[in-house]
Amino acid sequence: MFEATFATTSHDLDAEPAREPTAFDALLREIGEDGAREVRAVFWSETSARLKQFRTLALAEHRAKIEREAHSLKSTAKSFGYLRLAALALRLERSTAALSDDEFGDLVTQMDLAYAAALAQEQPG
Repeated sequence: MFEATFATTSHDLDAEPAREPTAFDALLREIGEDGAREVRAVFWSETSARLKQFRTLALAEHRAKIEREAHSLKSTAKSFGYLRLAALALRLERSTAALSDDEFGDLVTQMDLAYAAALAQEQPG
């Protein structure tokens, strides 16, 4: 599958593209158009649900779950080439244990914005 490196510092994230344009093409070659579109639709649905779930979890009580969900989000976002979202999920995965509630909220907000930017790149026109 598609491989990409991505930024992990705040400064680098500003330059990180919302989407790697060739990632979906690689997926198309691997599983075909119908399969790729179906898998991507599942990604959008699951990612939306995951981001909403982050907003409902109390950080102090659910750090392990947040870390696991961030890991899953990082992996799938990277597979589809959504590099900014993957980088933010990696940051959440690696820093969950040390985050304050405010830092967690800020990071989830950044992830929401990265998700919206990636989704906007997929819309026609």
